[in-house]
Amino acid sequence: MEIKGHGAIVTGGASGLGAATARALAAAGAKVAIFDVNAKAASEVASDVDGIAVTCDVADSASAEAAVKKAAADHGPARILVNCAGVGPAKRIVGRDGPMPLADYERVIKINLIGTFNMLRLVGAAMQPLPALADGERGVIVNTASVAAFEGQIGQAAYSSSKGGVAALTMPAAREFAQFGVRVLAIAPGIFGTPMLRALPQEAQDSLGASVPFPKRLGNPDEYAALVLHCIRNTYLNGEVIRLDGALRMAPR
Repeated sequence: MEIKGHGAIVTGGASGLGAATARALAAAGAKVAIFDVNAKAASEVASDVDGIAVTCDVADSASAEAAVKKAAADHGPARILVNCAGVGPAKRIVGRDGPMPLADYERVIKINLIGTFNMLRLVGAAMQPLPALADGERGVIVNTASVAAFEGQIGQAAYSSSKGGVAALTMPAAREFAQFGVRVLAIAPGIFGTPMLRALPQEAQDSLGASVPFPKRLGNPDEYAALVLHCIRNTYLNGEVIRLDGALRMAPR
């Protein structure tokens, strides 16, 4: 699908992978709506890309519904959805202080998995009645999984299971939406230079980068964004979870 002129929603678009994706989409001619709980940061990115910022809690039904309606009112119904919103706290199932609080696990699942599904269902419903484009296509949805979905490390039980859910969601969603010409994909990034990782000491960043077979560095958010654009443009890509990790396979810790 060509990108120029179409409405696009990027969740978690105020920073990291989401911000890089918003900028790349805007540079390709999309009308970008940035959904994020951080209204100030979202507004800054929206200003950079001549888009709109919409305060949105992706895991809340009413908040997400209102945000999708706001984006449609400004840009028309979105034909592109990129789900980047997520959290990744590290905590053992049973640590020194005892079992992980159930609320901590629930929070990660709610934002990463339920939030992704919530946006998928709402934007997917809005895409289905749109006029078909070339090849009968109506829209593209790209979700963000993680290599932790496949090789979760100690302390990543909540994060890994949330991203494993995102990966497992890809095929049934792609099969269901195929009749409407809506493609569904997921990208599973390795270790990327997002603000969270860039806050670590340089020595720690270098150590993480050295664990990648090649290239021996952290991924650049622009590389994630470039793959998103390819997923949108390549009509034959569908139902796939694409690893973007420099051949990294995570060690237990």
